[in-house]
Amino acid sequence: MIRAILLLAALALAAATAAPPAARASPRIKDLVEIEGVRGNDLVGYGLVVGLAGTGDSIRNSPFTEEALANLLERLGVNVSGEAFRPQNVAAVIVTATLPAFARAGSRTDVTVSAIGDADSLLGGTLIMTPMNAADGEIYAVAQGPILAGGIAAQGDGAAEQIGVPTSGSIPGGARIEREIPFVFGEMQRLRLALREPDFTTALRIERAINGALGRPVARMGDAGTVALDLQAAGLGPAALIARIENLAIAPSTKARVVIDQRSGTIVLGADVKISRVAVAQGNLAIRVQETPLAVQPNPFADGESIVVPRTGIDIEENDQNRLALVEQNVTLADLVDGLNALGVGPRDIIDILKAIKAAGALHAEMIVQ
Repeated sequence: MIRAILLLAALALAAATAAPPAARASPRIKDLVEIEGVRGNDLVGYGLVVGLAGTGDSIRNSPFTEEALANLLERLGVNVSGEAFRPQNVAAVIVTATLPAFARAGSRTDVTVSAIGDADSLLGGTLIMTPMNAADGEIYAVAQGPILAGGIAAQGDGAAEQIGVPTSGSIPGGARIEREIPFVFGEMQRLRLALREPDFTTALRIERAINGALGRPVARMGDAGTVALDLQAAGLGPAALIARIENLAIAPSTKARVVIDQRSGTIVLGADVKISRVAVAQGNLAIRVQETPLAVQPNPFADGESIVVPRTGIDIEENDQNRLALVEQNVTLADLVDGLNALGVGPRDIIDILKAIKAAGALHAEMIVQ
């Protein structure tokens, strides 16, 4: 009994000293914004993958693979001019990567390798040294290493099976940075925070949270997607200022949305979705058409031919057990889900019901159909 009382007291003390649930659940500023100038840069390169078990490009259908391989061998001191070689363990690939912000020479980044010829699989292959260019045409990284291809394909005379995409793979840390982006964050004279989801209320909350934490008017909301920071008023450098404010908790304000994916039947409803008073009835009409053709034979010893007489059966069934349901004024998301489930409808029918409610003007949310 005493142990139970002590346990309850400890739980009560922990609950009293803990942060409020809303504060614990609120995301940080770094989760809601992008910092001006802090961004990655796309890299791309053309290379060769070797070491494939006969699953590479066929030279006849991919002549660029033969040309690239010949150039590579000549750079390595092997003269293949005029030689007729038909390797099947080589594949031409496009290599892509992202040069991270603040990446320094010598650091590494992940790369993605994708076949561009008729190779069947990149499983077990090794990417040969591939320069990677940015949009300005300069080389910023060099990629090389064994490829991790997760897919697999098998084929026989009567069947074929494929899991994943065997013609695409990745090399974790496969590219080494050779050149740095000429960008000095510490010399910036002004900073702007760009909201990933522009919203006036969220931008105002970010402004107030920053100014309250620093004790001076440092942040100023420009519009729904921008909050400007005054470095002179803050008295801090750009890096120190971002470190001071990026972990501040903010409760974002989002629009009421209903996202529908018709291909998979997925429905996502935001917590702020509201529905006005409306009546909903969901019908269930099933029509089945079945063909049972009948073969008619001629009489014995009679001249004639066998004919097939079409025979069609049509069955119409309507479920009249569903009733008209009344949705009250401004119901919550939980009430909406409970009401639709009470009608006994599936995801496909719920999609149609939500569209009809939206068309009736009773669904107060942005509907996104994918």
